[in-house]
Amino acid sequence: MPYERQGQTSENSDYLQAGNKQLAAGYLLYGTSTVLALTIADKVVMFSLDPETENYVLIEDNVQIDVDTSEYAINSSNYRYWRAPMQQYIDELIAGETGVRGRDFNTRWVAAMVGDVHRILCRGGLFTYPFDTKYAHKAGKLRLMYEANPMSLLIERAGGGATDAVNRILDIEPTDIHQRVPVVLGSKNEVNYVKDLHVNYSEK
Repeated sequence: MPYERQGQTSENSDYLQAGNKQLAAGYLLYGTSTVLALTIADKVVMFSLDPETENYVLIEDNVQIDVDTSEYAINSSNYRYWRAPMQQYIDELIAGETGVRGRDFNTRWVAAMVGDVHRILCRGGLFTYPFDTKYAHKAGKLRLMYEANPMSLLIERAGGGATDAVNRILDIEPTDIHQRVPVVLGSKNEVNYVKDLHVNYSEK
């Protein structure tokens, strides 16, 4: 929807830039404490609100995500709607040490992207809301411009990875301000493993 400011008209298309053009990203998380995670330059920092002084206190100066993880977050109720490589990935994680991965994995699912991303920034992990066929007109659940892109910037600057299962999210050229995309982000080695499964499947 266009709007006017000082005689100039702005259109939605004015904002359709790839996520790699972002300068900053962050979120506020409310709970037993109020936490602000922020990236402005080349690193991610965290602050906690001091209720007595009403100031934000630096609690982490350079957040880094472990490249490996044994935790993943996904809405398993949509399993039947996923593509085959995503089904294979989750089957492998569930098989644990008796399967091809040779180790056990734990599920963590907050059902709120910011909560899952915060946990990943604090202790590693993988979050995914993959492509599914539940709603034919939707390519994914999360919006590229104001959900996937800012969270991907935070994750990447903390040493993690973020893709749509194949392509780097921050390189996706948006076609609509409310465009939806699949999301796989978190510990880099696990994100790359998911990508390899999808690439190898598409090449069969």
